[in-house]
Amino acid sequence: MNAPSGPGATVVAMEESPVRPRSLTREAAALRAGAPALAVHVDRLCARIDQVDPLIHAFVPEPGRTDRLHAEARALTARHPDPEQAPPLYGVAVGVKDIVHVDGLPTHAGSALPPGVLAGPQATVVDRLRAAGALVAGKTVTAEFAGGAPGPTRNPHHPGHTPGGSSSGSAAAVAAGLVPLAIGTQTVGSVVRPAAYCGVVGFRPTHGRIPVAGVIPNAPSLDTLGLFTADLAGVALAAPLLCDDWDDRAGRPGPGEDDVPVLGVPVGPYLERVDPEALRAFRRQLELLSTRGLMVRQIDLLPDFDELERRCRTINRFEMAASHTDWFDRFGGLYRPETAAGIRHGQAVEPAAYRAALRFRADFRARLAERRRRAGVDLLLAPSATGPAPLGLGGTGSAVMSLPWSCAGLPALSLPAGVTGRGLPLGLQVVGEAGADERLLARAAVLERVLDTA
Repeated sequence: MNAPSGPGATVVAMEESPVRPRSLTREAAALRAGAPALAVHVDRLCARIDQVDPLIHAFVPEPGRTDRLHAEARALTARHPDPEQAPPLYGVAVGVKDIVHVDGLPTHAGSALPPGVLAGPQATVVDRLRAAGALVAGKTVTAEFAGGAPGPTRNPHHPGHTPGGSSSGSAAAVAAGLVPLAIGTQTVGSVVRPAAYCGVVGFRPTHGRIPVAGVIPNAPSLDTLGLFTADLAGVALAAPLLCDDWDDRAGRPGPGEDDVPVLGVPVGPYLERVDPEALRAFRRQLELLSTRGLMVRQIDLLPDFDELERRCRTINRFEMAASHTDWFDRFGGLYRPETAAGIRHGQAVEPAAYRAALRFRADFRARLAERRRRAGVDLLLAPSATGPAPLGLGGTGSAVMSLPWSCAGLPALSLPAGVTGRGLPLGLQVVGEAGADERLLARAAVLERVLDTA
């Protein structure tokens, strides 16, 4: 029997916190060692989902989930009779955001549109997951069409608070230990922000580094596939299997280079968006990094932040409207008000304004790279969100702290970075250079060892 996860589903009280993230690296190693056997593993996985998902609603309801996973596990065992010779994610359960097509599972995209209308070939990222031996535990809840109309997912830390979005189910599923790995997407802040709200690691690669074929688009020039794990080691295991042209050697320091990164903190109107408690926590983390010998430099990186925000919103809305032209014409009455308003906003954007916004973005990318180079910083640091997860399920929180880096197509991580006095997680956003995802992960490991996560 599968756990209910609709808006009207009963919220099940638990005697203990559902927060129980699982290490991807440890779980993958255990499964490849044959302990537990896949049949036992599937039973435990489905029991955990049945126990916890009625509280957090991370997964889209799926009748017959247990039977399907047992059948997939038997087929996987037949292909790889010796687990020690199996691929790296042998038997690992993965949650997949419900705008990503998976063979055998319908795509709803958090919407009321007929699933047959949204159907399409399996996404390349799922092909890669399955080739690596992963089992798709199910579809995870998304805000409607990866926009601003939230689904029913609750934050595992405090179920009255949002988990963030739009990759809400993926972040919550990893935080609650339903799966050790989940796939999300980020157009503006839909991986980094929910990772921070749920206290897990979120990785948004360089735009285009993971192919988006088979993913329902929001704004194609911004849409980026990403992933959630309990820790950075899990990202380091999964990213090479999913990203194009991964080269571990690119993460190592070159001749004469120091392995300790120089850190840059953007000052000015950007940080003014952060609420006082989160900003104090961010500064405490910076002080901790400094006391551990890392160099932290403040740089005036985003003086035109308000204009950047306006231009990127123009790009997002225009492309969203274009992506939904056919469906919105046919099924506009089935869209939720928040999504419909965004599409209508995009329809009202003049093509000339869109082209001007694209030119502004290209200039911003060039200016950003030059300012970083002149400042001599390897990684940029910022809060992952404007504060902790807001109370209530009517929204997903502000994505503004991710906007500059998503607009520039840069790789970014959210690392757990402590909790508020109310026990809500906070995240530290770590931003690398375009195409240098390997170096971002390698150098962020230095930060993960130092950060205060309590």
